[in-house]
Amino acid sequence: MLFKKRGVFTVEDARKVIKALSENPDERDVIIIAEHITEEAKRRLWDYVRGIQLIADMTGEERSVRVEILEGFVSDKVKGLNVEEL
Repeated sequence: MLFKKRGVFTVEDARKVIKALSENPDERDVIIIAEHITEEAKRRLWDYVRGIQLIADMTGEERSVRVEILEGFVSDKVKGLNVEEL
């Protein structure tokens, strides 16, 4: 799943992304594209990934989520979910 945001990606945006991911539990890869991402937002996303892995380990499931964070110019041609519209 690809999420994009022009400007600064904050903790509140990370919460929106996590909520969208919780509604789609089969998602394995998450890509965040923003002009800048705060350290707190990165930490929130990585904590979510670690939480998913911990729960999977405890229940015996084989589930993991990979988060990739890209910072830089966000083009209008990039197809993905706009975080501001979540």
